[in-house]
Amino acid sequence: MPDLPEVPELLRTAVHALGGKERRNQLTMASAVAHSIDTGEHLAVQAGTGTGKSLAYLVPSIRYAVKTGRTVVVSTATIALQRQLVERDLPRLADALTGSLGRRPRFAILKGRGNYLCLNKIHTGLAEETPDAELFDAFALSRIGREVRRVTEWSSTTETGDRDDLSPGVSDQAWRQLSVTARECLGKSRCPVGEDCFAEIARAEAAQVDVVVTNHALLAIDAITGISILPEHDVVVVDEAHELVDRITNVATAELSPGTVSAAARRCVKLVEDEEIDRLDGAAENWESFLEELPAGRWDELPEGAAAALASIRDAAWAVHTAIGPAKPGTDPEVAAARNQALAEIDEVHDCAVRVLTTFEQRDPSQRPDVVWLASDEFRGNVRRTVRVAPLSVGGLLRSRLFGESTVVLTSATLTVGGSFDGLAVNWGLPPQSPARSDTTSASGAEPPSDKGDLAWNGIDVGSPFDHAKAGILYIAKHLTPPGRDGLPPSHLDEIAELVTAAEGRTLGLFSSMRAAKAATEALRERLDTPILCQGDDATGALVEKFAADEATSLFGTLSLWQGVDVPGPSLSLVIIDRIPFPRPDDPLLVARQRAVEARGGNGFMAVAANHAALLLAQGVGRLLRSTDDRGVVAVLDSRLATARYGGYLRASLPPFWETADPAVVRRALTRLRG
Repeated sequence: MPDLPEVPELLRTAVHALGGKERRNQLTMASAVAHSIDTGEHLAVQAGTGTGKSLAYLVPSIRYAVKTGRTVVVSTATIALQRQLVERDLPRLADALTGSLGRRPRFAILKGRGNYLCLNKIHTGLAEETPDAELFDAFALSRIGREVRRVTEWSSTTETGDRDDLSPGVSDQAWRQLSVTARECLGKSRCPVGEDCFAEIARAEAAQVDVVVTNHALLAIDAITGISILPEHDVVVVDEAHELVDRITNVATAELSPGTVSAAARRCVKLVEDEEIDRLDGAAENWESFLEELPAGRWDELPEGAAAALASIRDAAWAVHTAIGPAKPGTDPEVAAARNQALAEIDEVHDCAVRVLTTFEQRDPSQRPDVVWLASDEFRGNVRRTVRVAPLSVGGLLRSRLFGESTVVLTSATLTVGGSFDGLAVNWGLPPQSPARSDTTSASGAEPPSDKGDLAWNGIDVGSPFDHAKAGILYIAKHLTPPGRDGLPPSHLDEIAELVTAAEGRTLGLFSSMRAAKAATEALRERLDTPILCQGDDATGALVEKFAADEATSLFGTLSLWQGVDVPGPSLSLVIIDRIPFPRPDDPLLVARQRAVEARGGNGFMAVAANHAALLLAQGVGRLLRSTDDRGVVAVLDSRLATARYGGYLRASLPPFWETADPAVVRRALTRLRG
């Protein structure tokens, strides 16, 4: 192994080369990450905005990879951070460290197969097939056709085949015509264009580099399927770790609608006898009629008739699968590709039906591995009814397939809830550090992980470069009535108007629903002289750019703005939060998780709803200070943050701003900031 400089020296070299300043918080984090990698002890690091956490985990990761020849996997939740790492942070860091390490570190980005063009589909003409006509109107079909033609032309010039490199982009429906899932893929050895496959080239490159950047979804697929999608590795860094459980849950969620069953049947028309297709179509029609009679919501028990309807789908799908039969040697590639695509859709239908039926074999709901519910979604005036099935907990999966196989570093600006890492740790499948906090278990219905196991981990908050008490004010509008279900009352609108007027715009309004955001926008546009943008008026990225470019402008919106806005400087001096972002009381999955905690004697509300609210609230509050020169106010219009029993728990999850409940003090502060 080469004798390399230690992490503090490498970090110092990198910071100076990039024109930055040495930060104590960053060095603390880098040293902790290096220690975790050396000892194999998992690490959770909370690092506030401005810490430079990317550099703090990349430097020790690169050093380890160069020294051992082992690849380090870095996983993110968002495309924006992936791009930042691959297009900015890693190239600059590689240049800075080349001299110290003796060679230039190598890195690559790896995405799921569906993010890359499938050349076989393009060359065989499978991409020209018309998508499900029942789901799209004539205009949409025409648009999809134009998009498919444009991407087909692009396929002859692109070097990556990566969807993110296509500008302007295309719709999901069009891209699906040109890509394949892992199940649909023929495999490199059987595909006539396997040697030129964009996805295979990306995987081959990833196997040769020091750092592979991927996303939580691909990390989940790698863990859930047991198929080695990622290169061999023993260190994983999970950035934006507060999103890990939700992203893993999304990947592990399946759905069964009449439309998906019918679409799978149509995909197999040319491969099996009409009798088998008619049987599956009949099962789909029966499923549609059955679901139309039921109300939306969670299924604590299988509704009467559901077992028979699901068994009909299961058996019909398996009959089609059997009729398609095994692949024959020498099969034409076009026929083989169509067969794989058909089998993939049929197997998804079959497996989902089996999964729902299996779930209810366990009589005790708190012990079931999955949660099942009927969702009713409206799309272009049509109501679609879909049965969804999601894991009650992903902690066991993460514990065995992620933490059990690699050293894992988890980091984010917001990882502590109520002042502790335990709320998230137990959801990740790690043992709680404090026995007194066992009420925030992983909601799996099983015993919490034992502290006596060999799954050691440590949590560290390296702080923030911001002086929160001097840079920001947390204003809780204690005099307002608690928010109800009937929208924003006049008193709340008056409060918002006074605050925005005092700030002369420069406001990011974070609302708990799009209805509330739009209502506030419409009401205040008539009352204020400064412009207000509302999410949905344009693409979110374009709205944020307009907001940042004009100090007098305000931007109102909902969930994606709580986590996706980075606007340093005077354009953002006021963040307004209309209410504590508790999950919807009818959210089937979160309610089931609350029940599971309560069944074990824990506090379901605190373990699930309060933790969810605390993380999102911290993310929203974090929009205010984005640079060390920023100053401003966070105004929470929900008086429960000050008066409810759980208010202190939520406030303990927030930065240590100076607090007040006096509106006059806040308006004067905002007026001073304008000068």
